Amino acid sequence: MTPMKWFWGFLRKYRFYILGGLILTTFISAMAVINPYISGRIVDDVIQGGQHALLPRLVTALLAVTAIRGVCRFFYQFIFETCSQGVLYDMRDAVYKKLLHEDFAFYNRKKTGDLMSRQTGDMEAVRHFVALLIYTVYENALQFGFALFMIFTVDTRLALCMLAVLPFTALNTLIQSRAVRPKFRTIRERFSSLNAFVQENISGNRVVKAFAKEDFELEKFNKENDAYRDAQLASSRVWMKHLPIFELLSHALNVILMLYGGWLVIQGDITLGNLVTVNGYLWMLNGPMRMVGWWVNDIHNFITSVEKIYATYTEEPGIKMPPAPVEHKRMEGNVEFQNVSYTADGEEIVKDISFVANKGQTIGILGTTGAGKSTVMNLLCRFVDATQGQVLIDGVNVKDLNLYELRDNIGMAMQDIFLFSDTIEGNIAYGRPDCSFEAIHEAAVMADANHFIKELPDGYDTIVGERGVGLSGGQKQRISLARALLKKPAILILDDTTSAVDMETESYIQTQLKKLGGQCTTFVIAYRISSIKDADLILVMDEGKIIERGTHQELLAQNGYYASSFYHQYGETPEGVASLREQAKKEDANWKEAV
Repeated sequence: MTPMKWFWGFLRKYRFYILGGLILTTFISAMAVINPYISGRIVDDVIQGGQHALLPRLVTALLAVTAIRGVCRFFYQFIFETCSQGVLYDMRDAVYKKLLHEDFAFYNRKKTGDLMSRQTGDMEAVRHFVALLIYTVYENALQFGFALFMIFTVDTRLALCMLAVLPFTALNTLIQSRAVRPKFRTIRERFSSLNAFVQENISGNRVVKAFAKEDFELEKFNKENDAYRDAQLASSRVWMKHLPIFELLSHALNVILMLYGGWLVIQGDITLGNLVTVNGYLWMLNGPMRMVGWWVNDIHNFITSVEKIYATYTEEPGIKMPPAPVEHKRMEGNVEFQNVSYTADGEEIVKDISFVANKGQTIGILGTTGAGKSTVMNLLCRFVDATQGQVLIDGVNVKDLNLYELRDNIGMAMQDIFLFSDTIEGNIAYGRPDCSFEAIHEAAVMADANHFIKELPDGYDTIVGERGVGLSGGQKQRISLARALLKKPAILILDDTTSAVDMETESYIQTQLKKLGGQCTTFVIAYRISSIKDADLILVMDEGKIIERGTHQELLAQNGYYASSFYHQYGETPEGVASLREQAKKEDANWKEAV
């Protein structure tokens, strides 16, 4: 499908409205020839012929035609504006839905500002085409044809003289069209780049200020702004060459009328009224000739915008719903990785991962930055697909599960926390917007967020700034955790969720998570040993591989990477571990007694 056929798919819904508008436009264009004809009659019959009784009727006809054209013009402009808004709504809705279905790889490639320009500047070019350009070009083309026909009825020689200007206008239009189209492509690309730059820097303004890099960013912005300006000026230079030619050709019609038409009047071949009539038609000829250059620009701007929107729309996600998905609305939470590997851009990120997590177990994942910990969870959620091996949930390959049901059964507190510009209550309830406030409060208590939320001026109704601006890192982490807990998922993923909270808060959260018992399978990705030492199974990863596995005690006994990390974090030596084990046993006994 071509971009224009895709656009026609949206316009077709309103084709009858547009047809009605074009019929009105045709009617108005035909009526445009009446007033110049009446003006000629006034000169010949009333002023020169002395038939003063005709004047009231002719003036009434002039007023009536003007009024009818005004009313009809209002209706067809209303029709086209309504259609343009409808097309814009449908197209923007379709593109946004497609954006929601794109995968992580798509958003890794695209810039937010560039995608925003598809939904703003490019969409506005489409609206302008439907709302104004369609009927304007059609109306002026009709008026040009009607006027030329009426001039032929007055005097063929005069009409042919005016017609001689058309080939030069057509040639100039063709040359301009070929020259300006690549310029508009460059303009749209530069606009997208500028939009993306501004969006990124506004979002990262705190980093800019923290490093006092305002001048550096301003210099970069000026480069982007200069490139956009230069693209606009390059396009303007095309107009500067061709628009004066259109003006010259349109004014040539006035010269032809004054000189040749005046000579015909002197010779008695046409009347003065005929000259007035032709002069009335002249605006219907030179108007389109003067504006054709601008219409060419607008049309190419529209075509370029549709092509850009369509190119974004047609990008297919790598992660798709299976043709016949396995329906599994409520999952148990049994997870198994069978020799799973994942490669992206030629780099093997995860290599031959195998482990089993039974329902209700807690799995801790530890490793250096870039070890592949988060990628393992992305494979589980099917944000990316394994290139080898299988990821199974309740014995079913995640590639065969309904994508929405799969993710609906997983609660995630992500490493990169995103909070919406909404109330705290709305952010927590994002996964279950129809839940009760009591459930929201319970999740906030479990995440140790309730106490700081109550201290805010509006409590749970406090509006969170964009991306959680105004909240500390620990507060955002706890709201994110509450959001994940509220779903009551079969599988809970905590990706470095307590890194920004103090040890006391972390201990409280871990105690609350233990209360979940066997309700869900929990994966904890952490750098702190304290976050995962009580897990049923701990996986230690390095360079995409599992290099160690076991319980806390088993891994300490292996005296490998885990044990080394433990000693560094706790400041303990192997000789002092025995006393720490005894202390851990006492803490466990006290917790069991408290439960």
